[in-house]
Amino acid sequence: VQLQASGGGLVQAGGSLKLSCAASGTIGSSNGMGWYRQAPGKQRELVAGISSGGMIKYGDSVKGRFTISRDSARNTVYLQMNSLKPEDTAVYYCRTAPDIVVFTTTSQIPGGMDYWGKGTLVTVSS
Repeated sequence: VQLQASGGGLVQAGGSLKLSCAASGTIGSSNGMGWYRQAPGKQRELVAGISSGGMIKYGDSVKGRFTISRDSARNTVYLQMNSLKPEDTAVYYCRTAPDIVVFTTTSQIPGGMDYWGKGTLVTVSS
């Protein structure tokens, strides 16, 4: 499984961006998908995750501003980011893994069922 993320870039505070992540290959039927981010000097954090059954979880700092969605037929996950703030600046990573792993871990687990895409940089200027 390979994940290809796109949509990052430079935007002014208050603006919007939409990230996309397409997965190639066969994804497990119980795999969720998620977006994570890592800012310089900070730990990686969950931005938003969506389970195989459609359950959604957002990080506290993005609730009400970001929306995650999933097109299961296309193995694609999206992240609509509105009202962006300078503190949203980070490298954003997409991931597919078993549901519980998406929601409870922020680094790759052993076992071969956890896949990460290369990050895409989002920069929000003030």
